[in-house]
Amino acid sequence: MKIILCGYGGHMGREVRACAERDEYSEIVAGVDPMIPADGICVSSFADCKTDADVIIDFSHHSMTGALLDFAEKKALPVVLATTGQTEEEKARIQEAAQKIPVFLAANYSLGIAVLTDLVRRAAALYPDGEIEIVEQHHDRKLDAPSGTALALFNAVKEVRPAAEANCGRSGLGKRTKDEVGMHAIRMGNIVGVHEVMIGTQNERITLKHEAFSRGVFAEGSLKAAAFIVGKPAGMYDMKDLMKD
Repeated sequence: MKIILCGYGGHMGREVRACAERDEYSEIVAGVDPMIPADGICVSSFADCKTDADVIIDFSHHSMTGALLDFAEKKALPVVLATTGQTEEEKARIQEAAQKIPVFLAANYSLGIAVLTDLVRRAAALYPDGEIEIVEQHHDRKLDAPSGTALALFNAVKEVRPAAEANCGRSGLGKRTKDEVGMHAIRMGNIVGVHEVMIGTQNERITLKHEAFSRGVFAEGSLKAAAFIVGKPAGMYDMKDLMKD
């Protein structure tokens, strides 16, 4: 599997490269990264990328979404989008691209998070009156809050509780509402990623938690997603599809 890696020089780009070196089925044949000097493999823009490949993995910045998808459509390449924080306009562009090429989109590429999301969905359905709080922790350099994964966990709740409303960073006076889901973001040090969901009643509480010890787990997941999406028809794919395969 030949891969073009967007965000080649970033921390996650380096993790994907290291993971691909250990995987006999994966090869990084080109990189795109405007933040580092061009070398024999990496170029600064998609216009300069002339290498043939099977798939694109994106760990760059959401501002590159438009140029990335333009290039992918032109080359008829499937895309694994592992960047979060997209604007509404960028999200619409992703949906548009999925009509022409296969697009794999996930807020988190850890298989453990996929399992957690499924458990949260099921628990929220089994406890329709349970109060729910979502707490996420990340390193102090993360830009978006709440994290894309926390939002995905909230959306899992909303699938079974359509009336659910997110309350991000609760403050001020007032009791929690019946449909409120509290969401809290912690930014500290070099935390890779911790996501905790609490579902409680007056008599008991369930706590579901996932902790990533290394960013390598996201790199591994992105390679699994890339292998899954190669050869698929145009459309949107996510971790639920990967787990079914």
